Amino acid sequence: MYAIEATGLTKSFRGTRAVDAVDLLVEEGDLVGLLGPNGAGKTTTLMMLLGITDPDAGQVKLLGHPLPEDRSKALERTNFTASYISLPEGMRVRHYLRVFADLYGAPKDRVQEMADLLGITELLGRLTHMVSSGQKTLIGLAKALISRPRLLILDEPTASLDPEVSAHIRRLLLDLQVQQGFTVLITSHNMAEIERLCRRVVFMAGGRIVADGTSQDIASRYGAEDLESTFLSIAAEHRIRPAPGEAASGVPTEIGR
Repeated sequence: MYAIEATGLTKSFRGTRAVDAVDLLVEEGDLVGLLGPNGAGKTTTLMMLLGITDPDAGQVKLLGHPLPEDRSKALERTNFTASYISLPEGMRVRHYLRVFADLYGAPKDRVQEMADLLGITELLGRLTHMVSSGQKTLIGLAKALISRPRLLILDEPTASLDPEVSAHIRRLLLDLQVQQGFTVLITSHNMAEIERLCRRVVFMAGGRIVADGTSQDIASRYGAEDLESTFLSIAAEHRIRPAPGEAASGVPTEIGR
């Protein structure tokens, strides 16, 4: 069974294609990196996969459930976090995580379990607007893992973390994935991170998928030594500029506003 089945996904903003007929199949239990320069259409694709942005054309199934018809069923076992998502102000971190634990029917001790796992126990009593950007990232990861999802979608999940914490999060995700068998789709500009985490890499450029395979196979195809060199080759080849519907960060403007 596929965790993600996307066919013909297309989205335009102000008459310009941001995503152009993208087909993406991700098998259950796989770890897949979705890469590409800013403006390549990655985040717009993620937003369509999650049902946040409606495609102009194409279809999406998550865990066998079609969107938008069975969106509630699909998202029961799907979770998501991104470095650009803000936390609500005036709330204790503990209460913020408790809301999501209750929403997903998680046991009462899951909040403490996630806090211990991610090393954020001391943040539970803190107000959400009093945490740093790196701490916010860890809180977002705790929220995403609290439901024990079957499908985990991560958009730049370690962007604000220092190298030591990033390495810990990578090891943690790999360990949890082995234990729980969930599927991961992750975007990142950290090529070393993707090489360590992902068994498969999908490159987007100009709203289309331009390469799909293992990091070694794709690097070899472009005559590159590693994913970072491959990334630079793809960016140069396609001369990427942010599409009208995406900010320079790659975030759709209707999300970024």
